[in-house]
Amino acid sequence: MRALVSGALAGALAASALRLLRDNPPGGSTTWDRTNHAGRTVTLLEGPAYAVGAAGATALLGAGPGPVVAAVASAGLGALDDLAGDSKSKGFKGHLGALARGEVTTGAVKILGLGLTGLVSAALIDLGSRSREPQRHGIPTGTRTVLDTVVGGAVVAGSANLLNLLDLRPGRALKATILLGALTARSPRSAAASGAATGAAVGLLGPDLSGEAMLGDTGANSAGALLGAALVQRTGRRGRWAALVVLTALTLASEKVSFTKVIESTPGLRELDAWGRR
Repeated sequence: MRALVSGALAGALAASALRLLRDNPPGGSTTWDRTNHAGRTVTLLEGPAYAVGAAGATALLGAGPGPVVAAVASAGLGALDDLAGDSKSKGFKGHLGALARGEVTTGAVKILGLGLTGLVSAALIDLGSRSREPQRHGIPTGTRTVLDTVVGGAVVAGSANLLNLLDLRPGRALKATILLGALTARSPRSAAASGAATGAAVGLLGPDLSGEAMLGDTGANSAGALLGAALVQRTGRRGRWAALVVLTALTLASEKVSFTKVIESTPGLRELDAWGRR
C-alpha cells in the first residue's frame, strides 16, 4: 500500500511539474531543446520533472534522507552534463582518459560526483537502519560494516549510470525504471522509494513515448540512483555484492557492445522496447 501511495503521488507531481516547466522553461525553451535519434526536437525538461516528482514523494512518504539525497544530487549532476557538457568524450573510458590528460570534463565531474552521492546516500541509509534494528548486548544485530556501505554507495552510483545508458530510445529508460521499481517495492523498507521511482516514470511515460520529451542525464541519473538507494535499503551484504557485480558487468559491456543492437536483436526485449512508441 505504501508503494502505491508513493507512486500515485510521484506520478501526479512529475506530470504537473512537466506541465509547469514547459509553460515556464528556466532560461527559455531552447536551453532544454535537443534533437533525438530520429531527428525530432524534444525537451529535456522531463528530467527535472522526474526529479521533482520522485524526490518529492520520497521525502513526503518518509523514505529517509538517503534516497532523497540520491535522487536530488544525481539529478543536479545530470543537469550539469545536460546543460554544460560536450560530446568530445564518451563513457567511463573517455571521461577518465581525458581526466588523466588533465582535461576535466563535465562527464568526469559527474562520475566522481555520483560516487560521492552514492556513498553519502548509502551511509545515511545504513545509519538509519542501524537505529531501527533489534539489538543484542547493546549492538544492532544487522550492523553494516564500512565495506558494506562502500559497496552500497557503488550500487547507487552504478544504477544511476546504467539508467543513463538506457536512455537512448523513447520510453526505454522509463520502462526499465518501472520494471526494476516493481521488483524492489515488495520490501517495506524500500516501498516508498521504489514506489516514487516507479510512479514518476509512469506519470511521464506518455510524453516520452510520443517523442515530445526525454529524461536526459538529469532524469535518468535521478531514476537510477533512487532505484539503487531502494535496493540498498532492502538488501544485505550478499545482495549488494551481487548487484554490484551485475552493474559492473553491464557497465563494462556497454563500452564494447551497443545495448540498442542487443535489444533490437532479442525477441521479447525488442517488442517490449518498441511497445507504445510512435
